[in-house]
Amino acid sequence: MTTRATPLRLPGGSWDRLVALSRTHGLSDTATSRLAALLLSLAEDPHAPTAARDPLRAVDEHVADSLVALEFEQARSASTIADLGSGAGFPGLPLAVALPRASVALVESSARKCAFLRRAAGAVGADNARVVHTRAEGWSQALGRLDLVLARALAPLPVVAEYAAPLLRIGGALLVWRGRIDPEVEAATRRAGAELGLEVLSPRPVWPFPTAAHRHLQLMLKVRSTPDRFPRRPGIARKRPLGGGSGEA
Repeated sequence: MTTRATPLRLPGGSWDRLVALSRTHGLSDTATSRLAALLLSLAEDPHAPTAARDPLRAVDEHVADSLVALEFEQARSASTIADLGSGAGFPGLPLAVALPRASVALVESSARKCAFLRRAAGAVGADNARVVHTRAEGWSQALGRLDLVLARALAPLPVVAEYAAPLLRIGGALLVWRGRIDPEVEAATRRAGAELGLEVLSPRPVWPFPTAAHRHLQLMLKVRSTPDRFPRRPGIARKRPLGGGSGEA
């Protein structure tokens, strides 16, 4: 892989950083070009739902932060993936590019964000990604079917666990992006996981880019069937979170 100037009009620094990321994660030249197209979509679409649109910032805060999931075997081997609350497409779209054999659902309840996601997926050429306009609690077609659920900046951990657990098959996994570790949140999440059939593992510190601070990925494994009373009606998980946790992000 070379570091020649990208034909997609990215600033040289962001292109060089993207090439380095691709080398780190063993991605192809085609994948690198598709990730460049994603960065360009963010920069040029005035309706992109993120403050980090400049490629020099977004290559780290969005792309590198998404690809760090590839450190987990559960992500690398997944065939069916859902990104809940996908927003601007992170982490779902970079992982769809990195894992072309996986089917990736970008699940988003906002029609405006879904419209952007469709434009971005088209610009990237990610034929394995599809936009699902729904709330996680209402996505009945996916119940018990997914290998991997992803969540980044979505909701408190016990709430995310309740969104994800009914969607996972037994043996599937939930991967959540986190900041600082709070012992009270840890305890509430473990209580919620026990109720939902999830084994909550210890959070793993990650450094997706040099200036990242207090970054962790939280892995939860689906080890038992989730009780039939889940998912609860939309909005209830936040109003009455499991495990005695707070419903505020």
